[in-house]
Amino acid sequence: MNILTKTVLITGAYRGLGLESARLLLVKGFEVILTARKADEGKKAVQSLAGKGKVSFVSMDVAQDASIAAAVRDVSRLVDHLDVLINNAAVFPDPSKSALDTSRAMLMDAFNVNSAGALMVAQAFVPLLSKTKPGPARIVNVSSGLGALTDMQNSCTAYSLSKTALNAVTRQLASALAGKKILVNSVCPGWCRTEMGGENAPRSVLEGAEGIVWIATDAPADQSGLFWRDRQPIPW
Repeated sequence: MNILTKTVLITGAYRGLGLESARLLLVKGFEVILTARKADEGKKAVQSLAGKGKVSFVSMDVAQDASIAAAVRDVSRLVDHLDVLINNAAVFPDPSKSALDTSRAMLMDAFNVNSAGALMVAQAFVPLLSKTKPGPARIVNVSSGLGALTDMQNSCTAYSLSKTALNAVTRQLASALAGKKILVNSVCPGWCRTEMGGENAPRSVLEGAEGIVWIATDAPADQSGLFWRDRQPIPW
């Protein structure tokens, strides 16, 4: 298939890693659909990409099932298939909270968006992903090293646990979609200088987005259900 026909949907893409991933994918010839809960910000993001390729905005709150269903209808009016879904939308409710003082509200907020939101969006868009030819289609879950169990420490507890759960979502979806030409992988973009990551982070937004885009486009087509950073699988 000509790369110019490929389509990608990116959640939470009005700023940071989502917006930079959109820019890089436009350069690769993808038709890009940005989604965000904040419609005004999403439309501004589309305007910032004007002249770089075909890009659209669809409103979607990944924490609301009705909003996801409406987004599926809107996206289906724009394209007849999806080649890539990037679950990038996330919240960071507890930058300084430990396991000893994280609240139930913080946990539920993080899990509802970062974990359940990604799963519900993937479920909703599998029919469009199944229509890609010749395939495989790809689901990319933007995770974090803070979610890795291997060296987990007491930091940002709600966010960290929600990313651990997102990695489990990746494993579950990869198994459920095995043999259906849809790859599912988690990626840690590293600690990046985004609004969420802060100005002291060691990586640029571009460096983080490059890792996401590689999983979305050039990662081995026989690898699914893995956790990646810098184009290499890393421990869960």
